[in-house]
Amino acid sequence: MVEHILDLPVEKQIFYAVLGFSWTVYLWEAYLSYRQRRTYRSTTQVPQELLRIMDSETFEKSRLYQLDKSNFSFWSGLYSETEGTLILLLGGIPFLWDTAGSLTSRMGLGSEYEITQSLVFLTLATLFSAFTGLPWSVYNTFVIEEKHGFNQQTLGFFLKDAVKKFIVTQCILLPVTSLLLYIIKIGGDFFFIYAWLFTLAVSLVLVTIYADYIAPLFDKFAPLPEGELKTDIEAMAKSISFPLTKVYVVEGSKRSSHSNAYFYGFFKNKRIVLFDTLLEDYSPLNQSGEPEKEEESNESKAKQKNKKQGCNNSEILAVLGHELGHWKLGHMVKNIGISQMNSFLCFSLFAVLIGRKELFVAFGFNDSQPTLIGLMIIFQFIFSPYNEVLSFCLTVLSRRFEFQADAFARGMGKASELCSALIKLNKDNLGFPVADWLFSMWHYSHPPLLERLRALGSIKQD
Repeated sequence: MVEHILDLPVEKQIFYAVLGFSWTVYLWEAYLSYRQRRTYRSTTQVPQELLRIMDSETFEKSRLYQLDKSNFSFWSGLYSETEGTLILLLGGIPFLWDTAGSLTSRMGLGSEYEITQSLVFLTLATLFSAFTGLPWSVYNTFVIEEKHGFNQQTLGFFLKDAVKKFIVTQCILLPVTSLLLYIIKIGGDFFFIYAWLFTLAVSLVLVTIYADYIAPLFDKFAPLPEGELKTDIEAMAKSISFPLTKVYVVEGSKRSSHSNAYFYGFFKNKRIVLFDTLLEDYSPLNQSGEPEKEEESNESKAKQKNKKQGCNNSEILAVLGHELGHWKLGHMVKNIGISQMNSFLCFSLFAVLIGRKELFVAFGFNDSQPTLIGLMIIFQFIFSPYNEVLSFCLTVLSRRFEFQADAFARGMGKASELCSALIKLNKDNLGFPVADWLFSMWHYSHPPLLERLRALGSIKQD
């Protein structure tokens, strides 16, 4: 079989190598997921070391939730891999490129307007992806998340949100892509340096404006009200010289009952964002409304299941101590540095490979070598083995950073509060605390709950 493939033209070898590697990765991921599903099915009783922190009812709920998610992931992953394979085998990429060319020619633009054709191609591709992914997204939101009490959206809100996301994405993607293609075309021998600097500038701008101008298009942000929590957050930030300017609460509860917190901003302009579902005193899901009517909808009943979620003030401070640890220890700067070194390396290799006609022929482009298609082929397909290795290394590094941030919070005297918060958040989000070691090693960017509690000294190692 291998000898037969080696006898093929080099462009065929490239095509089958890409296809083979893609299925190899899929099968590896499927095997890991199978191991984890086996863990979900077999671990039906709360482990002895978890008896103090998790009741059997919550344990069973989290087990069933994660099992449903894993089964969904298997089928959606199989569909995605099959769809991608059929697109490659049936020449979907050159077909879509030709369709984009036909549309641009109807506008009176010839083949010399490659950037315009590229933008039409990109729009058609994202439309196709949005439509094929919509049923899976609907099922995940309104069947799985709804079944387990997390979904807070109506179908109308969901569809409006999806349309808004598509429009906002296009408003960012199309101008950025057109400028990138233009830079590559006029940049000469050192275009890869200019392209890298451009993508660096774009990423910094997007990080800067996201929370102030993009995120509010989807969720309501409000300043954290004056009070004890805000005062304590500001005092903690000041104690480690964190340049905090504002603290926001985002209305995440209208979308989901999952909780989160993050900070953003550069230099002396840092902001902290807390999801209302994280705050025990602010979450609408904890408010006691009118008595339930008998004819109450299933959706409303599902929402009631999440009552009394979130963390108290001392636990929120512990969670923020962990997040501030990431900043104090330079994790954000290190991640940006790694990302940009990787970006520069990829653009440098792209400059070497973009002139290789066989790469384009391998994917059905016999008579043209469009720059956008070259970017897609090289970054998505040719670099895929490298991307898998890099992704695994970053996952390992992320776990290391999480342990360090936990240790930083512990050094601030917040170990017991952080343990309590982690347990509550695990319960609120129905996280399953038992993981197959190989699945965990490959996928978990955050250490499993038990490992974090042991490191914080809450649970002794047996």
